[in-house]
Amino acid sequence: MRTSAAPWREATSGIPGPVAVVDLDSFEANARDLLARAQGTPIRVASKSLRVRALIERALGLPGFAGVMAYSLGEALWLVEQGVDDVLLGYPSVDRAALGRLVSDPLARERVTMMIDDVEQVALVERALTRAGSPEGPPVQVCLDVDAGLRLGPVHIGPRRSPVRGADDALRLAAAVERTGRLRVRGVMFYEGQVAGVGEAGPRGPVVRLMKRASLAQLADRRPAIVGALQAELGRELLVNGGGSGSVAHTVADPTVTEVTAGSGLYCPTLFDHYRAFVPRPAAYFGLDVVRRPTDGIATVFGGGYIASGPVGPDRLPSPLGGGRYLATEGAGEVQTPLRYRSDAPGIGSRVWFRHAKAGELMERFEQVHLVRGGHIEATVPTYRGESRTFG
Repeated sequence: MRTSAAPWREATSGIPGPVAVVDLDSFEANARDLLARAQGTPIRVASKSLRVRALIERALGLPGFAGVMAYSLGEALWLVEQGVDDVLLGYPSVDRAALGRLVSDPLARERVTMMIDDVEQVALVERALTRAGSPEGPPVQVCLDVDAGLRLGPVHIGPRRSPVRGADDALRLAAAVERTGRLRVRGVMFYEGQVAGVGEAGPRGPVVRLMKRASLAQLADRRPAIVGALQAELGRELLVNGGGSGSVAHTVADPTVTEVTAGSGLYCPTLFDHYRAFVPRPAAYFGLDVVRRPTDGIATVFGGGYIASGPVGPDRLPSPLGGGRYLATEGAGEVQTPLRYRSDAPGIGSRVWFRHAKAGELMERFEQVHLVRGGHIEATVPTYRGESRTFG
């Protein structure tokens, strides 16, 4: 794994902690790496993995990145208000207030694509249109979320997302959409999270690699068959989205795919340290200040309980740089975090730097993030939270 020379240490030394930084040189190197692995296939930016509008815009300004995958309908509408012209929701929404805003705004209907996997979600959009008085405007665009998990008999490996499994399921859902006359199928998504989001470290590495090969082989048959059936029935080409930062090269190898989604690969949190497909360059860090020295070997920092979502385990903890280790009896604390060191611990007033286990979740803890390049702060920009936007 490549690491930078940590220019952010000196650049932010006068700023009180907790402090969040993004190393722009690493961020941009990661962007170039994603584009190289995409081999010309457009990359849609996963906003949940950044949660900083300025960095989303920075990525979209690079040739090869196109559009945003949002995680909330309220967020998607806000991004459209900020000028983003193509937002694909990664998840279904039952936010009735946001649905009302979507169907009442012709520009939003043109720029936002809903994600669905059930006829009940179609009915929700229809009811929103009816409540709004069936306003004029383009059809509400939807994307069908198709389960991309690996099935081995009764065993399912991968994210438990959509009940839509095969071509027949997808055709039935597409027919329900098209019958409304007010909704239109724009595309189909296959998120192979068991490939994109699973590292290959440790003794389980060979098993994980075998699972990934089996999953990709199964998708190589299923995805073209489902897309082909839908396009034949609908009589038009469809957007076909897939992948994630950890599977870009594998996903774009399927010519059926028209775009790939990535976001975490721009920050490269610790969960991305154990991939063979690419070399991560950590770009996002946070610094906490030492406020106590209980013993010579322990330094206590202010803050630190920024635990990542997912299965509970040590890999969800932020990783301290410089040799500090968590105390088993305390872990990462709500207000303070003691760290044990083999030699003398950092002194009071010193700063300890960390990497988060996941990408965008870090930014939910900060109102602003400092963008550093070459030892200087190039800009200080608000996170979503700093713009008073929290979308779940």
